[in-house]
Amino acid sequence: MGWSMRVVARREQSEEGTLTDLAYRQLRRDIISGALAPGSPLRLEALRTRYDLSFSPLREALNRLHSERLAVAAPLKGFSVAPISLSEMWDAVEVRILIETDALERAITRGGDDWEAEIVGAFHALNLQSARLKTMPHPYEAQAVEAMEGRHFEFHMALLSACGSRRLLELARQFQAETQRYRQPSLIGKSSAQTERDVVAEHQAIMAATLARRGDQAVSLLAEHYRRTATIVEAGLTRD
Repeated sequence: MGWSMRVVARREQSEEGTLTDLAYRQLRRDIISGALAPGSPLRLEALRTRYDLSFSPLREALNRLHSERLAVAAPLKGFSVAPISLSEMWDAVEVRILIETDALERAITRGGDDWEAEIVGAFHALNLQSARLKTMPHPYEAQAVEAMEGRHFEFHMALLSACGSRRLLELARQFQAETQRYRQPSLIGKSSAQTERDVVAEHQAIMAATLARRGDQAVSLLAEHYRRTATIVEAGLTRD
C-alpha cells in the first residue's frame, strides 16, 4: 500500500471512530433519559433515520451498549433497549457501592490538594444547578435535567478521581449509567419522598467527611446516599 493510500485509510478509520463515538453518545443519552423506552427495538434502519448515521457506526455503538447492559440482543431479533427490572436495579446499585466505596477509600489515602479542589468545585457546580431546578416548574425541561445529571456525575467522579485505578473509574462510569436510567424519572417527577429529601445536604456531608479524611464515615454516607435513592425509585416503580 502506497503512502497516500495509507493516509486515506487512517483518515477513514479516524472518521469511522468519530462517528461510532457520536452514535454511542446519542444512543446512550436517549436510553438513559428514557427517550428510547425500555424494551423498545433498536432496528438499524430506524436508528439510521433518527440519527442520520450509517449502519457501521450504529452497529458498533450497539455492541458497546450491549457490553454495558444498556442494550440486549436476541437471535434473529437484533438489539433492543434493556428492560427495567427492580432486581437488576438493586444489583447494579449494590455493585456500584462496592466499586465506589473501594475507590473512595483509595482516593482519600492518595488524594492531594488538587483532588480536594476538584471536589469542592464539582460540589459548587452541582449546588448551583440544584438551586436552579428548585425555581423551575414541573416537569423540568430535558436540558435542565441533563445539566443536573452531568454535574451530579462529575461530583461523584471527582470523589473517586484520585483512586489511582483506571479500571475502577471505568467500572464506576458504567454502573453510574446503569443506575441513572432508573433515577432520572424520580428527578423529573414530583415524588414527595424526593422533594422532601435534601440531596444537597447529603452530598455536602459526603464531601465534608471525604475532605476530613474520615474514610469510614465517607463510604458509609456514600452507600446510604445510593440506597436511599434506590428505595425512592423502587417505591415509584411499584406505585406505577
